[in-house]
Amino acid sequence: MEIKKIIEKAINGDQVAFTSLLDMYWNEVYGFMLKRTENETDAEDITIETFSKAFDKIASYNSEFQFNTWLIAIAKNVHIDMLRKKKSTLFVDMNDEEDHQAYNVADTTPSAEDKLITEQNLSRLLAYIKELKPHYQEVIQLRYFQELSYQEIAEHLDEPLNNVKIKLLRAKKLLAEIILKR
Repeated sequence: MEIKKIIEKAINGDQVAFTSLLDMYWNEVYGFMLKRTENETDAEDITIETFSKAFDKIASYNSEFQFNTWLIAIAKNVHIDMLRKKKSTLFVDMNDEEDHQAYNVADTTPSAEDKLITEQNLSRLLAYIKELKPHYQEVIQLRYFQELSYQEIAEHLDEPLNNVKIKLLRAKKLLAEIILKR
């Protein structure tokens, strides 16, 4: 009965309820995906995306089913989507002419122009990051510029690991929205 109350609170936008659900089910979903993928990074990415999708669509949850069953179904679909994306990038249809051209690949060393464009893009990205709230800026900085692990970020911020993961996911989502608006 307690879980139904927490879900109801989450449907009504209660952030504490979202955190409770994340804490209750993170290990189960992550463990399931780790067995499936045999890759910690993929399992973690899938689990984060699973909770993100579940929280975005929590109002569509059917209480006739167990909440963990619903989360696992979402995780399976996220995993399938990931596999499809990986598979589609592995194979490229080429005819004989294109195959011959592939042997004449140019030097990929960045030119001075490429370096300038990269610096400008980084500068623009940093400006977009500065539009985020400070706590989102901090997790982006720690993860992508200082390249800390999720656990190291959690220790640095003195926050639970799951909160760091969701905060980083939220920060990336907000950053993507800012970039798309420009």
